[in-house]
Amino acid sequence: MLLSNLEIIPGQRITKHLGLVQGSSVRAKHVGRDLMASLKNIFGGELKGYTELLQESRAEAVDRMEQQAKAIGANAVLNIRFSTSSVAAGAAELFAYGTAVILE
Repeated sequence: MLLSNLEIIPGQRITKHLGLVQGSSVRAKHVGRDLMASLKNIFGGELKGYTELLQESRAEAVDRMEQQAKAIGANAVLNIRFSTSSVAAGAAELFAYGTAVILE
């Protein structure tokens, strides 16, 4: 499965447009990560626990989007975008979406 943030792929022709596909992951902060983040807020530096949390969420959202695309017969997802929103105190959703297509 080809995944791209481009609208077209040079040298490839879109033969069928299958529509929007999406995947999301909602994650809550971990108490241990919160303690380390509090210390980092005092001393400065990267919040590695949160970076890892967002990387895991992004990977999970993309995987779910890819699975949805495969289920409808796509061989590529183009124009992929990401969105993040706060769902509740201490929890965030990472949302991935794109256009499922069949490339020649």
